Amino acid sequence: MTLDAVAREAGVSPATASRALNGTTRVREDLRERVHVTAGRLGYIPNAHAQALAGSTTNRTVGVICHDVSDPYFAAVSSGVMRAAAERDLLVMLASTFREPAREIAYVSMLRAQRARAILLIGSGIQDRAWERAMDAELAPYVRLGGRVAVVSRHRSLRVDTVRPENRAGAATLARTLTGLGHRSFAVLTGPPALTTVSDRLAGFREGLAEAGIGIGRVVEGAFTRDGGYAAARRLLACDGPRPTCVFAVTDVMAVGALAALKEAGLRVPQDVSLAGFDDIPLVRELSPALTTVALPLTTMGEDVIALALRERTAGQRSRVVRVTGEVVVRASTATPPVGV
Repeated sequence: MTLDAVAREAGVSPATASRALNGTTRVREDLRERVHVTAGRLGYIPNAHAQALAGSTTNRTVGVICHDVSDPYFAAVSSGVMRAAAERDLLVMLASTFREPAREIAYVSMLRAQRARAILLIGSGIQDRAWERAMDAELAPYVRLGGRVAVVSRHRSLRVDTVRPENRAGAATLARTLTGLGHRSFAVLTGPPALTTVSDRLAGFREGLAEAGIGIGRVVEGAFTRDGGYAAARRLLACDGPRPTCVFAVTDVMAVGALAALKEAGLRVPQDVSLAGFDDIPLVRELSPALTTVALPLTTMGEDVIALALRERTAGQRSRVVRVTGEVVVRASTATPPVGV
């Protein structure tokens, strides 16, 4: 079935049929309806590549670039994006950078070439001026030509619309909650310090402890993964000196690995050591014990970021920020420390 056949059957020119199916506004509503009904009856499927070439405003593709879609955090946010995109009849192209900054910039360049309607960056920014300049060099011309960009938990130097979890404030509240349980000895398992999510959560946790006159204790760095949390916890347990009564992993995924390492070492959670995370990925509610964490509305964040990208902006309008507050959820992995510890 061809476009010409649809045009003949609908009684319009091929150009009008093409504009109607591509979504342009330069077609009367009655003609648009007639063409769509005819195309549906004849089983005509528009050529997606041809639609993309017709102009970025008609492209139905949204690009989502995240660190690792196998990570439950990114899977949950991406799920929200896809759900909202489906409601708008948009196609989502999903790519994982595996936390390689150069790969992220390359993917943005590819999406520009594909004339994607919007580009969504999901995941922590990197505190690196060269990376920031390279990313801005890709995004700025894309936006000037009508492309839409929005980000989740991204570095503040990018001048784009942002869904920003209050990582610092959430970590500070968690610290206050844990000191309220009576803990005075802590250790923190962190990811790479160049990631802004790491620096914000570590700074917030330190601030919350300082309010109670407590130092942060040992800080052990690991990969932002389950295996990274496991390895970091193993290194922590191998350190000399008293064992902390509470361990904070800056992501739930790291906390899952840490829990395995603690159990492997013969430690009971929370009887011997308490454990807390951040994000509230669905998995942590099913752990034994269930994990205390700072809950973020991950799926809603995905819905918010695509809505932000597609929302019209006025000329000269500053970048918009949707702030997301985390809520501390106390579960069975934390308890009052043992007497005398």
